Amino acid sequence: MQSLVNHLNQLQELILIRDEHRATGDGSHMDRLNEVIDQLTDKLPADVRSLFQRLCKKDHTAMAPMHEGCCAICGMRLPISQVQSVRVCKVLQNCPSCARILFVDPEAARWVGERPSRAEPRKVGISRFSAEGLMIPNLVAKDREEAITILTRNMEAQGFITGADRLVQSALDREAVLSTAMEHGLAFPHVRGVEGGGLTLTLGVSRKGVPFGEQGSLANFIFFVTIPSAVSAFYLRLLAGITETFLKDTNREALLAAETPEQLWKTLIKATRYTIK
Repeated sequence: MQSLVNHLNQLQELILIRDEHRATGDGSHMDRLNEVIDQLTDKLPADVRSLFQRLCKKDHTAMAPMHEGCCAICGMRLPISQVQSVRVCKVLQNCPSCARILFVDPEAARWVGERPSRAEPRKVGISRFSAEGLMIPNLVAKDREEAITILTRNMEAQGFITGADRLVQSALDREAVLSTAMEHGLAFPHVRGVEGGGLTLTLGVSRKGVPFGEQGSLANFIFFVTIPSAVSAFYLRLLAGITETFLKDTNREALLAAETPEQLWKTLIKATRYTIK
């Protein structure tokens, strides 16, 4: 049964990658993605295929990790007996609230950042997802693996996530399917299913550029994002907003000019104040 859950998670990831490509790509890989998705779907048992397709019609996030005894998507606290059944994984289990297929990944990285107190002013814009300590100007890396490693380890050192090395491997696995590198030196490596808190973004800027995409294209602006399952759809809007912002030469030049984490943070906030709400 675990192999079936892995198959379903792989299929869902490809569907979400297709959503990203549809939102920000040039469509050049759509046929290949559709073909692989169809192949994986056809390999499912008929009853499971029917269930998965029915759930995907409502929301492309049909799989829900179980986090601390709750469905990570809708937050429903599960009965103790069902929690054990999800862990044993002998029969597919559905959330009694949202009907998504539940699974558990004991090795997944976790979000461990501090939650804001009620006395703190409400954060707005990009500051909801990042912080000055997550800014790395003058990023030096020989390839995308080293760049992602630097970004994730800094995220762990700043107290936002655990399991940095696991995140690196997950991000590289995602890149192997379809590179997140885009035009204008932008790249958006990311990992889904980092539960326990909110979406978190770290930024590294390389003036020289890091070989990142296909045919060795260089990335100067690497936005690494950890995404809780519940906000996968919102990530597409965040991605679109950041892309819109940094299509402008002046905004990219401002990031390149930043010398310190403080300068880079202020520049990022200013550049995205109208595109990231």
